[in-house]
Amino acid sequence: MLKNKNIILGVCGSIAAYKSAVLVRLLIKAGANVKVILTADAANFITPLTLATLSKNPVYTKYFEEETGVWSNHVELGLWADYMIIAPASANTIGKMANGLCDNLLSAVYLSAKCPVFYAPAMDLDMWKHDSTKANIRKLQEFGNVMVSPNSGELASGLHGEGRMAEPEGIMAYLIATITKSLPLAGQKVMVTAGPTYEPIDPVRFIGNHSSGKMGFTIADEMAKLGAEVTLISGPTAEKSVHPINRIDVMTAAEMLSACTNNFAQSNIIIMSAAVADYTPAHVSSQKIKKKDDEFNITLKKTTDILFTLGQLKTPEQILVGFALETNNEEENALYKLRKKNLDLIILNSLQDEGAGFKKDTNKITTFNRAEEKMTYELKSKAEVAKDICSAILKLYKA
Repeated sequence: MLKNKNIILGVCGSIAAYKSAVLVRLLIKAGANVKVILTADAANFITPLTLATLSKNPVYTKYFEEETGVWSNHVELGLWADYMIIAPASANTIGKMANGLCDNLLSAVYLSAKCPVFYAPAMDLDMWKHDSTKANIRKLQEFGNVMVSPNSGELASGLHGEGRMAEPEGIMAYLIATITKSLPLAGQKVMVTAGPTYEPIDPVRFIGNHSSGKMGFTIADEMAKLGAEVTLISGPTAEKSVHPINRIDVMTAAEMLSACTNNFAQSNIIIMSAAVADYTPAHVSSQKIKKKDDEFNITLKKTTDILFTLGQLKTPEQILVGFALETNNEEENALYKLRKKNLDLIILNSLQDEGAGFKKDTNKITTFNRAEEKMTYELKSKAEVAKDICSAILKLYKA
């Protein structure tokens, strides 16, 4: 969820500031880009050098650095962020946020931010229970800011009670869970197939195709970004997923059929982008076939049409998406496949289009939905094409 996301971490004056080092490390480990803003009081508890080292970015402490002459643009910082986290959030900073006070860089960035804002309060028991703090918390909730509630435990004063900042691992889990719930495919299960299949002739040779799996993997990643729980069934490929997904590796068309049928019933959306072999050797030699004759013939038999099989199993609640890679009569063949295989959407690409096809980083597609409405897209990177395909699927999902 946080891969390549831009996150501002605001750190306020609190003994809990030491936990911010762990939080930065967790965010970086999750693949986020992190910039830290320290208040003047926070710098008394944890050094800018510590957080700069962990975040791999300079730490911001004030509007203008006299030593370097660098001005920190609070508007740019606020607009840069995909998410803003203030942890620890002191009673003083919470009061400023609630009442629009702007006397330091952190509060100015907060007022400039257009992104979701999370905050983790940290203060002593009596401060946390004070009516003014409660009123400020209510205001922040009205503003749409998201609070990561404090824990109960031993406090710096020696008292025991509520006000202890949530642990960094808890903040991360809450952040990811909240983001996931807000995504359009939260709670949905998506199955994606990708890559080629290899049909063995003997222990060292096979019949295959040129599919790299790039398109399927980018679609799987895009679906994960939209909040779906993704199962990716992949033939042999060197591609790797960016986001956490459930990956099932297969080799042959028969193995892909088995994996697909095992995962089909529980899937809400099924995207079949793999290039599955239409034929497989009728007999597989247990030993390497030696080169002896001038001619060598292999008897092939048809593989099971996985997409057709799933189309017969599909319920009205499921969305089934197929691909058609064509070299001639492209639209006619794609529409025939759409109807015959009971698809909700078909993605057509042609080897006649420059920049499209196997092993390329770009693709050019045309889509037809169940109503046979046509949508044509320009040549784009496969990452952008994946977004277009997922947007088309979302329209069907919301319909």
